[in-house]
Amino acid sequence: MEVLRQKIQSGAWIILATVTLVYASAWAGSAGDLQSRVPADRMEQALSFINPFTPTEEFIANGKKLYEGKGWCAFCHGWEGTGAPSAGRTFPPDIMMPTNFADAAWQAARSDGELFWVLIHGSHGTDMVPYMPQYITDKEAWEIIAYLRTFRGM
Repeated sequence: MEVLRQKIQSGAWIILATVTLVYASAWAGSAGDLQSRVPADRMEQALSFINPFTPTEEFIANGKKLYEGKGWCAFCHGWEGTGAPSAGRTFPPDIMMPTNFADAAWQAARSDGELFWVLIHGSHGTDMVPYMPQYITDKEAWEIIAYLRTFRGM
């Protein structure tokens, strides 16, 4: 009896994991990703933000460390930047899924200044909260943005 119960529980977890993955994959990279997270009346300000640093290999490597660690980016956007949940995280059906940074159309549509603006102000209607200056510095934000740009080739 105990063996049967364990098999049923294992099967239920497999089904739950599969449904979660399919659901997340369907949302990741959705058309909502191409909608700017910067309000129209703030776009001029966002576009005025220009990365003052040269994105060297070391700079990008620091961005990767921040993305995967201190910045908590990978927790929502995934290790590969696809917007699919990581670490067993699930999202309620009534919220917008995290942005798919690996999507070529998204990469072409978003300026670095817009990404910097979102790190300062967050993204209304999503779980993305302001990260600067509470959690990361200006330089760290630019390092993360430089790393995000490496997803365009995936």
